[in-house]
Amino acid sequence: MDTVTSLDRYRAQREHRRRTARRGIRLRFYFDLASPYTYLAAERAERVFAALDWIPVSSDALQCTPLLTDEERDRIARRAALLGLPLVWPCEPMRVTGAMRVASLAAERGVGGAFVLAATRLVFCGGFSIDDPEILAEAAAAAGIDLGEMLDAAGDPRRDGPMDAAARRLLAAGVDRLPVLRVGPALFCGEDRLPDAAAAARASA
Repeated sequence: MDTVTSLDRYRAQREHRRRTARRGIRLRFYFDLASPYTYLAAERAERVFAALDWIPVSSDALQCTPLLTDEERDRIARRAALLGLPLVWPCEPMRVTGAMRVASLAAERGVGGAFVLAATRLVFCGGFSIDDPEILAEAAAAAGIDLGEMLDAAGDPRRDGPMDAAARRLLAAGVDRLPVLRVGPALFCGEDRLPDAAAAARASA
């Protein structure tokens, strides 16, 4: 489990983040808000990595939309418990088109992490529907995006193309699941690969 267990470990992680940022190593986190795995990874990635670029991509375009069967939900629940993270399933089917468009705006402004963390906590900790404008506005506000900007972004279909294109590039690189962490040229697919990505980042630093 990727948690800070001591002051010494916290200081070591902080120093690693500083070294990585100084060396200019590109760290990218590719995600889809519809996936509970994004939530499981984002909570830890935000703590572990410095200067992380948050890049929204379409699971549909990547051809890896998760099928949340009862068996898969049980597996995700066990994984969340192992990581010490709360998990509440939203009551309604996940529709994230507008939220992903707002995520692209947040990423452009360098506040992608704040938006993703707020959005996934509302969905997978609170059980709220992120396509509800009031809920989406709460996530946007956490990232410093005001209501008017949020509404404009959520209704702008021009934002879909770049997300689809990013997904196709990942697909061509052999990616078969989200989220993905990119450390330099190396790709780590799945939230369970986060420790491997962290080790690669440390080695690069």
